[in-house]
Amino acid sequence: MKKLFYKFSIISISLIVLISCKNKELKNTTEHKEKNILSKTETQYKPGEEWELTWSDEFDTETINEDNWTAQVLKAGNFNDEWQRYTNSDENVYIEKNCLVIKAIHKSDVHGMDQYTSGRMHTGNKQSFKYGKIAANIKLPQGKGIWPAFWMLGANINEIGGDTPWPQSGEIDILELYGSNDDSVIEANIHYADSTNMHEQMGAVPFKLKKGKFADDFHVFELEWDSETMTWFVDGKPFASASITAEELSEFHREFYILLNLAVGGTYAGRLDETTKFPQYMFVDWVRVYKKR
Repeated sequence: MKKLFYKFSIISISLIVLISCKNKELKNTTEHKEKNILSKTETQYKPGEEWELTWSDEFDTETINEDNWTAQVLKAGNFNDEWQRYTNSDENVYIEKNCLVIKAIHKSDVHGMDQYTSGRMHTGNKQSFKYGKIAANIKLPQGKGIWPAFWMLGANINEIGGDTPWPQSGEIDILELYGSNDDSVIEANIHYADSTNMHEQMGAVPFKLKKGKFADDFHVFELEWDSETMTWFVDGKPFASASITAEELSEFHREFYILLNLAVGGTYAGRLDETTKFPQYMFVDWVRVYKKR
């Protein structure tokens, strides 16, 4: 998610149709009332018998659990020339009907730098993890210039008080969606410092839905991570894998923390236009971390 600027075991998932978060209005969203934007198919998620739950946030409280999450406050353009400013306002990040909502708001009638607010949530200095299965059930936004992500950064990064800059700290992109490219495609990637201490990456690996867009419903996004390999999944289907045994990949054998954010515009997200509707929403049903038994 930061890019150059600062930045198999197949599991079982079964879906059953239940009513959850359905026919409910979001806070301050009368423009979406008729669309039931927070409706979803409940996911009965089975990580596999070999996995034991070690941490989760089910977002079943009225307010965000501050023992788990920080809403990062950042000015527009801080990363990748992105147009939004990140706030800790409950306009941009809040709990609604057992979902974490990250809401991007257009604050004016023009498109450009500092004309939007949004949310960037992270577990840094609160919850960090090394190896395991990291999973989340998420409904993504859509549209040109929209860039949601579920990802991880090394817990030692100087951005949150550590002593290591990016990319030496490492980055794991569990999912990124570029609305300017394709709302039915997400990408996985890792970023790190190579043997000359310069930025290197695995290279984005895409996963495309066979039907519809990621904004149509919730999907389970997962990373399985051990001392040798990382493997990425969407709804139980593996689509990317990377060996992390090389010496220059030492970043990926330390603690990482989780991030969820919704970026707008900038170098990688592309330009917005009148087809991009606001507000934009990223709904997170739950985030869970497992270890091998």
